[in-house]
Amino acid sequence: MSIRTYLVLVLGALACAGCGTKEKSTSELLTDLKGGDERDRVIAVRTVPNGEPAQVLPALIEALKDKENDIRLSAAIKLGVIGEPARDALPALEAALSDRDARVRGAAGKAMSRIDPVKYPTPPKSAVKGR
Repeated sequence: MSIRTYLVLVLGALACAGCGTKEKSTSELLTDLKGGDERDRVIAVRTVPNGEPAQVLPALIEALKDKENDIRLSAAIKLGVIGEPARDALPALEAALSDRDARVRGAAGKAMSRIDPVKYPTPPKSAVKGR
């Protein structure tokens, strides 16, 4: 087998690596977020649909309090992506401005400015201060 044929087969196999896998529903992602290992929780936070804020906001707000930095960071980023419909998360994001992880503080500040750009035209100063 030539190297070219081998590479084509390898690339084809890699392209199909995700073929046949079922996309998880929002409720399945929320279940993963509430339990499971850190990797599953991070994936759940990052892939939960933006267009269903009423269903996902409580879980994302709770994720801002997770013991794992990457979960809190991903939740803050996701809330910023959701934008104005995530207005109910502002108190939790304000609390996240005191997070021990500077990345979480920064993401929380950016999320706040995306959710309410009138009140927070730029991220709050506490979001960019080091500890």
